[in-house]
Formats: sequence, C-alpha cells, structure tokens
Amino acid sequence: MFKMFYKKLTLAQQLLGVMLIFITVFSLLFLFILSLNIDAFVRNQMYGIIKRTQNNIIYNYRLSLREELLYGANDPNIIHVIFTHDGNVVTSNNLPLISNQLFGEIKSLALEQTTGTQDYISESDHRKLLFTITRIDQDTAIMTAISNNYRDEFKTSLLNNTVNILVTVTGVLFLLLMAWVATIIRPLNQIRSYVEKRRLGQDVHLNIDRDDEIGDLAKALVAMNVEVKRAYEQKEEMIHNISHDLKTPIATIRSYSESILDGVYPYDTLEKSVEVILQHAQRLESKVKGLLTLNRVDYVSKDPTMMVSIDMKKVVEDAILSMKVIRPEIKIEMNIESHTFFGIEEPWRILCENLIDNALRYAQTKIVIKVKGKTLEVFNDGEPIEAERIHRLFIPYEKGKNGNFGLGLAIVKKIANTFNCTVSAKNHKEGVSFIVKGN
Repeated sequence: MFKMFYKKLTLAQQLLGVMLIFITVFSLLFLFILSLNIDAFVRNQMYGIIKRTQNNIIYNYRLSLREELLYGANDPNIIHVIFTHDGNVVTSNNLPLISNQLFGEIKSLALEQTTGTQDYISESDHRKLLFTITRIDQDTAIMTAISNNYRDEFKTSLLNNTVNILVTVTGVLFLLLMAWVATIIRPLNQIRSYVEKRRLGQDVHLNIDRDDEIGDLAKALVAMNVEVKRAYEQKEEMIHNISHDLKTPIATIRSYSESILDGVYPYDTLEKSVEVILQHAQRLESKVKGLLTLNRVDYVSKDPTMMVSIDMKKVVEDAILSMKVIRPEIKIEMNIESHTFFGIEEPWRILCENLIDNALRYAQTKIVIKVKGKTLEVFNDGEPIEAERIHRLFIPYEKGKNGNFGLGLAIVKKIANTFNCTVSAKNHKEGVSFIVKGN
C-alpha cells in the first residue's frame, strides 16, 4: 500500500517526504540520546561550579579573611560549610537548604576524610544533592553543595537552548534542502516540457547550464534530437532517391515490354531489347535484395538452430570467385588462415561480398584480404576516406562520396553486430582497410 502511494507522488513530494522523515528521525534520536546523557553532563557541570567557588573560598580562608568577607558575593543556590578543628561550623547562612539529618551525615564524612577532595551524591528527602568535601588542612575541611533548584534550572536551560539550536539548524537545513530540490525539479520540468513539445513536432530549444547528471541528460536529449532529426531527413531523402531509382528500371521494363508487344523493338533487335529489360530487372532485384537483407538478418539470427561454425576461408574464397569478374583488372591477394566464425553462412557470405564489392569500387590496382584469428580485413589501395566521414560509413541511408545511398556497408555492420562482431574502417598511407573483429 505504501509503495503504491509513494509511486504516485511527484519527485518533489518524494524528496520532501524523505527529508521530513530524515529530520524527524534525526531530531527524535538526538533528543533521546541527549536525555540519556544530560544528567551526567549536568552533574559534571555542577561539580565544576562547586570546585571553582570552593577554591575561591579556600583561598580567602587561608588569607584569614573575616567571616563576612570569606564567601565573597555569595550565591544563594550554593551552600558552603567549613568544619574547624575545634568543632566550630562556619556556614554561608544557607543551612536551611539542608536537613539536620543530612547535615549530620555530611559532618561525619568531613571528619572521616583526611586528605584531598571527594565528590558525593545524597538522595535524602527523595532529592539528589550534589556536594564536594575538600580537606583544607589537617584540622579543617570545607563542604560545598548546590541546591536542587539551581541544578534543575541549569538542566532546563540547557535543554531549551539545545532544542532551540536544533530547531534553528533543522529549519536552515530544511530551507537549504528546499532550495536544492528546486534546482533539481526545475530542469527536470524543462526536460519534460522539451520532450513533450518535440513529441508534438514543435521546434523547441533546451538550454540547461549544468555539469551534473541532469546536465548530461539534457545534452544527451538535445544530441539525440539532432541525430533523430538528421536521420529522419536522410530517410526521407533516401526514400525519395530509392523511389526514383526504382522508378527508372520499372519504367524502362514497362515501356520496352509494351513496345515489344506492339511489335516494335526499341533497341534495334528483339534480343537487344530483351537484354536491356534483363539488365534493369537485375538492377531492380539488386536494390530490393539489399533492402530485404538489411531487415532480414535480425529475424534469421533469432533461430539458434541455424547458428553453426563457419569456415571463413571457404566463405571468402566463394565470395571472391563470384565478385572478381566485376573488375578483372584488379589484383586480389589473399592471406587466409583456416578459422571458424560463429553464425549463419549466407549472411557471412553477403558480408564478404559487400566488403569486396566496396573494395573493387575504389581500388586502383589491388585488394588484399586477410583472415587471421578472429579478424577479417579487406584492404584496397584507393583514396583514403575523409576523417569526418569515416565514422558514418556504416549508418543506413548515409549518402556516399558520389551522392549515392548504398546499403552495402550498413548491411555489413548489421550482420557483424548480429554475430557479436565489430566492424570499422581505417585509413592507411596508401589505402583503406575494413576490419571485422570477433569477440
């Protein structure tokens, strides 16, 4: 029940609730500990007052001051009694605060104590009386006591001051925590408003000048929005270009087919006209195959029964055999060790064909293919890739150097990631390498 109620609260209410619980528990715990220790603290303070005033009186007594000057500015809450060697008693006129029975007990203690200072607690009359007996010399002792009223007043004053300080500190702490909560809630509300407006397609800006986790979140959201907007624009442009690319071969196939049906051969002879139709059909098939492969890899990889160990040497050799006819003048060098990669053979073959096709497109004289350990590397001696483009080569729908929207490298990355591999491009002094590395 409490958990459900807590979840329905706003973040500000949750933080305030936690703070109030913390302050309440801390205050109660502090007062409980204080109540356990205050008696000992007050007792020590009272004994300290007793000994300071007692030392002054002992000093005056040794100076042989008259009785009316002996106690100085006497505090009515403090009782002094001097027991002399001849049995006389010199008091500070506060003896009515001490009962006759207690006074007799104190006198016996004073006569029995031969040296030093000793602290005592008496509970006569159901009250605690704190007093100290000090031996002035062999024949004289002094007893000093503090009345219960003074001790109770001191204890009450101490408790009140402590509570006042606790309330003040708690109030200041609460205000500081309120201000801190406000600094958290305000940017979070800004982020929520930003997300809601972006969801509605509104053009809005988010500017949160913070270097903590909230600032990092705001920057990440802004960066994500920029990337999503850019991807959406690229996708729109890609769809437009793909539509245009598909439209051309479809229109050609249709017009040539209609002409042939009418007995007209658009390209001199029937054979040449049919050959043009086949070429455009192959172009159309290639584009559709790329799109289907990009969306099919994840589905295929979800079937664990299809995952096997693949001999990468054989896969690369088969891919070279089918691709080298594209540019027979390019020399293909192979440095291939027998090594198995985990996955499905057909996607791995598509990956190799796409890498080799990309290398053939840009190579000037040669391509070098290496398989060593868990790494597949395809090098071509073409021009290096611009630094600002090298990290975007594998993004779907990314426009290429010549303005084309090829999906070959995006398919490479999709397949590599599906089989827990990474793919990257690296510029060399005289060419470019595409590297697929297994984990």
